[in-house]
Amino acid sequence: MHAMQLLNQFRIPFTTLISYVPVVATIVTTFFSIVLARATLRYVEATDKGLALAREEFEREWTPDLHIKMERVSSEEARVIVTNLAKASVLLQLLQLRKLSHAMPFERCRLNDPLVGGMTWSQDMGKRIVACTGYEFEGPIAASATFYAAGRMYRTDWFRAQINVREGRIVSLEPSNMPSRRVRQVERKAPERRREFAQDVSADAQEALNPKPNFESEENSFAAGAGSND
Repeated sequence: MHAMQLLNQFRIPFTTLISYVPVVATIVTTFFSIVLARATLRYVEATDKGLALAREEFEREWTPDLHIKMERVSSEEARVIVTNLAKASVLLQLLQLRKLSHAMPFERCRLNDPLVGGMTWSQDMGKRIVACTGYEFEGPIAASATFYAAGRMYRTDWFRAQINVREGRIVSLEPSNMPSRRVRQVERKAPERRREFAQDVSADAQEALNPKPNFESEENSFAAGAGSND
């Protein structure tokens, strides 16, 4: 009898148990909500990393990137090879040659040739290179290309090569190094910038002081040859 009385003292009413059910349900719901929120955050982080990698790969594949190489063909001829390393097609507009001792380009070859992604474009420019270096020269020479891609104008960095010219003959022509920067967009803030791209006043003055051979016929023949290939 004493034991039964003791159990009756600690007996919890049924209504009290019913009142604790919502509290327990709230605690369980809160716990699972926290677990679900942490899982959602981990999923969002993984998704963001995946999107960042996909964006980086897309930019790496479709950002314009050209490589320029100059190679010796013979003692009187050299070839300039432009390779499109990206997937996007570009439109070559200008190829510039200069000695590193000169701040301004010495030779400018105006183009209008498309270059599909992953393909190469080449042109024999031995006379232009010799005209740029002179009949006696040993040292670095650089080339740069200006082109259109996706409606914007870009310019590559200067790709260098070591050249040795003796008595107007190309003895050796070897690439020296890769440029430190990729292509950069040419910004046009005023119409004068476009006029500067089309005509260089200092280059014209230099041409007046140092007359060069006329390569107009060579450009016309190259343009005619490119049109026939199309």
